[in-house]
This record gives sequence, structure tokens and C-alpha cells, in this order.
Amino acid sequence: MRSLPPLSLHLVTSRQRLAPDARTPAQALLALESQIDEAIAAGVDVVQVRERDLDARVLWAFVARLVARAGGSATRVIVNDRLDVALAAGAAGVHLPAAGLAADRVRVLAADLLVGRSIHVGDMPADRAACDYLYFGTVFPSESKGPGRPAAGVVALADTVARVARPVVAIGGVTPERVTSCLDAGAVGIAAISAFLPPGRAHDALGPRQAVAEFRARLQAP
Repeated sequence: MRSLPPLSLHLVTSRQRLAPDARTPAQALLALESQIDEAIAAGVDVVQVRERDLDARVLWAFVARLVARAGGSATRVIVNDRLDVALAAGAAGVHLPAAGLAADRVRVLAADLLVGRSIHVGDMPADRAACDYLYFGTVFPSESKGPGRPAAGVVALADTVARVARPVVAIGGVTPERVTSCLDAGAVGIAAISAFLPPGRAHDALGPRQAVAEFRARLQAP
């Protein structure tokens, strides 16, 4: 199904931030699976597996387990950058970095996959017509990007929505309190890393269940 749910909520993974004290890679992946299981049970719409440093075989096995876990739920699992892994693991889609594969090329190889791309201020990707959605960020100051990355702000988000003529998901420092301003700017959904982390891992961390509940309340507010 090549479209996002209306007012969609996306969890973007980061095992380094989730489990910085993990003694082995396996422990970090177990922590990540637990986080995602909780988010799926809570009803998150999309899980973007953004673990690009993993060996392809390890990443494939991990994504395949998540796809199986999400079976029967409304949650879609997409893979950042690795089209080969997305196809082999049966994921619902692939999310392309700003400098990743061209979306129209992906369409030739995988016509049925949900395809997204990350864009930033001033970007006007030539392949945007082949994308099902775009992530725009960093909208607000974000711990994930560090202090050196300036925030684009909601005015830039609204300008991008108007120019790209594609569904845009806001990412970067998005908290439940900031959802309304993103929707008012024309975003069709929001994505986050920090908010889904366990409380204490980031200043705005809520844990998966609480994050889904609070985001959903704002996304569905009249």
C-alpha cells in the first residue's frame, strides 16, 4: 500500500541512544526489539529502522523479525537506505537519505514499496514525484543532531510543504506539544527518535507507550 496513514506517527530507531550501556551488539538489538515491540503494541504507524552501520546479514535478520512481529498490526516497517535489505526482509518500504538512491530508480526495482526521502531547507529533489512522502527536518532543535545543526523552524516547513507538492512528515525535535504547529504548517505526520526513548535518555523522552499515547492525542485533536 503506497501511501501513509493520515496523520501518521513514525518511530525512527537509534540503538546507540536507546542502549548506550549495552555490552554487546546483540544486547543493543534486544533492547531495540523490546522498544519496537512496545511501540507496535501501542499502535505506532511506521517504524523506520535506521541502523545503517549494521552488517547487511544482521540487519536483514533483524528487520525480518520486526516484519513478522508487526504482522497483523497496522504498523509498517521501513528500512533506511538499504533497498536490498527492505526487499529481502519483506519490509513495507525504504527511506532514502538525501544523498541516497534516486527514488525513480527504486521504483523500477520495487514498484510496490513505500518510498520516502529526507530533505532539508532549500532542497527540491528531482525525484520527488516518485516519492510517496518526504521527511523534512530538522524542524526544532534536536538532541539527535547535536548543537551544530540549526533548526529550520515551522515557517521553513510550511514553505517546503507548499513547494514540493508531496506529503511531508516533520522530524527533528518534535514533541507532543509541537505537533499542532507542524500540522498547521501542512505536515501530514511526525517522526521522532528522542520521544520514544526511555525516560531519562533524553530531555523529552517518554518511552514508546507514553509517546504514542501523547502524540496520538495531539494528532487526533479537533
